[in-house]
Amino acid sequence: MDRRKVCVLMALWAIAHLSSPGYGLRALRRTTGGRRGSTGLTGQDANGVPLRRSKRGWMWNQFFLLEEYTGTDMQYVGKLHSDSDRGDGSVRYILTGEGAGTLFRIDEKSGDIHATKRLDREEQAYYVLHAKAVNRFTNKALEGESEFIIKIHDINDNEPRFTKDPYTASVPEMSDIGTSVIQVTATDADDATYGNSARVVYSILEGQPYFSVDPETGLIKTALPGMDREVKENYQVVIQAKDMAGQMGGLSGTTTVSITLSDVNDNPPRFTKTLYDFRVPESNEVGTVVGLIRAVDADIGENVEMDYRIIGSDGPGMFDITTNRSTQDGVIVLRKLLDYERKQQYTLRIQVENVHINPRFFSMGPFRDEATVKIIVEDVDELPVFERGSYVMEVKEDAARNTIIGSVSASDPDIKHSPVRYSIDRLTDMDRVFDIHAGNGSVFTLRELDREENAWHNISVIASEFNNPQQISRVPVYIRVLDVNDNAPKFSTNYETFVCENAKANQRIQTVSATDPDEPLGGHRFFFSLAQEAAGKANFSVRDNKDNTAWILTRRNSYNSLQKSIYHVPVVISDGEFPMQSSTNTLTVRVCTCDREGNMKLCNAEALTARAGLSTGALVAILLCVIILLMIVVLFAALRKQRKKEPLIISKEDVRDNVVSYNDEGGGEEDTQAFDIGTLRNPEAIEESKQRRDIVPETFYPPVRRPVLPPTRDNNGDVRDFINQRLQDNDSDPTAPPYDSLATYAYEGNGSVAESLSSLESATTEGDQDYNYLSEWGPRFKKLADMYGGDDSDRDS
Repeated sequence: MDRRKVCVLMALWAIAHLSSPGYGLRALRRTTGGRRGSTGLTGQDANGVPLRRSKRGWMWNQFFLLEEYTGTDMQYVGKLHSDSDRGDGSVRYILTGEGAGTLFRIDEKSGDIHATKRLDREEQAYYVLHAKAVNRFTNKALEGESEFIIKIHDINDNEPRFTKDPYTASVPEMSDIGTSVIQVTATDADDATYGNSARVVYSILEGQPYFSVDPETGLIKTALPGMDREVKENYQVVIQAKDMAGQMGGLSGTTTVSITLSDVNDNPPRFTKTLYDFRVPESNEVGTVVGLIRAVDADIGENVEMDYRIIGSDGPGMFDITTNRSTQDGVIVLRKLLDYERKQQYTLRIQVENVHINPRFFSMGPFRDEATVKIIVEDVDELPVFERGSYVMEVKEDAARNTIIGSVSASDPDIKHSPVRYSIDRLTDMDRVFDIHAGNGSVFTLRELDREENAWHNISVIASEFNNPQQISRVPVYIRVLDVNDNAPKFSTNYETFVCENAKANQRIQTVSATDPDEPLGGHRFFFSLAQEAAGKANFSVRDNKDNTAWILTRRNSYNSLQKSIYHVPVVISDGEFPMQSSTNTLTVRVCTCDREGNMKLCNAEALTARAGLSTGALVAILLCVIILLMIVVLFAALRKQRKKEPLIISKEDVRDNVVSYNDEGGGEEDTQAFDIGTLRNPEAIEESKQRRDIVPETFYPPVRRPVLPPTRDNNGDVRDFINQRLQDNDSDPTAPPYDSLATYAYEGNGSVAESLSSLESATTEGDQDYNYLSEWGPRFKKLADMYGGDDSDRDS
């Protein structure tokens, strides 16, 4: 629309200039008679300086150019000319703007403008350019830059085009003539303001006589009444749009419109048959489908939806009919159990009707139909039927064996009436407490009953046909055992209490209650009393509280635990039922020492043990701890026994093969027969052969006596001399083994104030030693002095 407005404005502007006097296609002339550059006074500015306006020395009109030029030469547009141009070539014309230099080219000397290419108005309707004249030598502007327009004249070179191709539409069937279907639209790219190039007229090429089209608006309408979708549903309509107002030589375009007739409910449902037959066994359960009936309807969608209903039946309430919405079938369903022996055939009258009825088509007849359905019941060998769905029986718990407690009854519903046998399902009576008479269904007891053990018995009775034992049915029988007062009341718990030594008479020490497994109708009522045998010499009394509880009271002011620490109070409890039941229960009372407030402080040993006794769990825990400790001790002792002794020395060389170890423990100082180790320390001792008494010595060489060097005064001299002497003895010993051996010597040293107490410096005989000096050492050495300090005669004796 903006493009059209611009074209209209340009046309009006061109007409105005074309109608002005002296217009020429290429004429460029002054608009006033004055000389170029002359001015005229128009007023003063704010400072009083006169304002002058320069007259334009040159101008030109709008140019027009036809589109789609087919000539071989460039298309001439027009000519620019300035009053300053004297024809001497000093003026140069310059063209700028849209398409300058590409679409439009100007001769710099003459000012002639040519179009270099074919132009299409549909691409661009006009071009805005700017022109100016300058001095060729100085490039000084001779005229100011002016704007002009080159407008493209339109020709009919575009055919009308539809906005969519194809179109799809629908219209209800049976529509009246002139019913609107769809409007099509075609556009023409030519100039609508210039001639009839863009004026479009619509016409129908295919689809008559069913549809028509408005030539101006393109609106398609129905042209025939009573178009039936069931006869023909789809139509193809071809619409033509032609420009030049439909005149000869105009261009045209076509489109296809697919029109579908939508369905309306103009057809009633119809049954495919007037009579339907179905057979159904009498054993079918309620809700079973008996059969399907179908009505057809030429319509589609929601217009084919229908409802079925029973409008007549010789068996009211026996059957029902519903509609399957996916298939629109009528589903006949059984609502009550069938019985072949009572009725063998049923007749139904079924009606079908559309759900959605269009009032416009009421005149076409009723939209319903009717059919007859005949249902035949088939005979089936039925199971025995009990008179009741379940039975409840009652029996007293003291009933004798073989007591009849009730009966059940079942019969064969078939015409043949087969006899029925009864039995008990032993899976429901595993203990065989009850049995049933196979012929008459009487239920009786086989064992004695105990309500306190089992108050209800739920069994299942089986009835089977005598002629066909496979035909069986079951019924639950609930047997309630009625209560009989056969249990005596007793203490609700094992009561045990205490009484203080300083208790007062009639002081309550315990409240007792009773329980009874029986369940009398009026509730329990217990009576408490002291046993008759204990009433005469009783230390306690029993007070019945009349609320199934009783108090145990003291009958004297004090008790002595040393005289008697435990009392046993016999309490008689009886109920109020018939026959009356009673029992004697014993309450244990312990005598304890209490404070003034009655709080127990100390009981006798037996009572204290009973009250402070540990629970079984605590005793087991203590026993486990003791066992674990014993195991730890045993394990520790075993480890100590198995611990190996550390080697005497730790060396890189293993000398265990050369070490001789004797596990022979000496007898101390008094033992001088096993080994004589005096020579190890005393250099002055006479060297003698050392023989073990546990082996037989083999002497090959006599012992060698070597001179002993006197000890020196050096602090370490005696040690060094001792070691050297032993080394020399071993090196020169011909009895030494021919391999390296290890000899260990223990040296005590000299310089003790008390001198040496060891027997290492002793002589080889006991007579060489004098132990009388031990008596001078004080009482601590008195024992040694007595042992060694006597005369020789004493020691010999």
